[in-house]
Amino acid sequence: MNPYQEKIGIKMWAEADRPREKLLLNGRRHLTDAELIAILIGSGNKDETAVDLSKRILGFYNNDLDALGKVSVKDLSKFKGIGEAKAIAIVAALELGRRRKEADGPDVLKIVTSADAIAVLQPVFADLNHEEFWILILNQANYLIGKQLISKGGMAGTVADPKIIFKTALEHNAAYVILAHNHPSGSLRPSQQDINITKKMVEAGRMLDLYVLDHLIVTDKLFYSFGDEGLI
Repeated sequence: MNPYQEKIGIKMWAEADRPREKLLLNGRRHLTDAELIAILIGSGNKDETAVDLSKRILGFYNNDLDALGKVSVKDLSKFKGIGEAKAIAIVAALELGRRRKEADGPDVLKIVTSADAIAVLQPVFADLNHEEFWILILNQANYLIGKQLISKGGMAGTVADPKIIFKTALEHNAAYVILAHNHPSGSLRPSQQDINITKKMVEAGRMLDLYVLDHLIVTDKLFYSFGDEGLI
């Protein structure tokens, strides 16, 4: 190998170009996504610097941090130079970012529109590759009392038991509930099962004076509202 073509390690770079030093000198917002990931993994492999390795990982996922956020430790460990410990560091950092988004906003929220509800639910469903069914629990003034996971499923679907949903809502002295589940496939089209469970829940809620305001189907970027479509 031509000595001038050999890899130059990060320690040989100018100090201002090293990710850690760059962060200290210029602040975190001046680093690229690859440089931030390079700090997490610490070192590359014999053929790549940590930054080059990070660029390769990001490139594999089309430089989409949302896509990277769904990746497992096992998937990341397939990259040369990424062992289990480095993969865990990346997954943990991205999960912290997701939780930060979930924690944003005021403690007391009034849910008036489907957009208000989706602002609460989008972080809950972010990066999931399986279906989950959640409910939002509201008081008489439409203020959010809480949110509750009802069930988990696979890629194809999950089961929502009306008895569990109404029991949970009644325990919280709810006046209204909003149903929500995600479609990992990205499809917003409600299935016949989605339509049936919505109708069943609306009818049961009326009997209990505990009203179902909406049922939302959530994907990574978009959502479908039964209420907005006039189906509730």
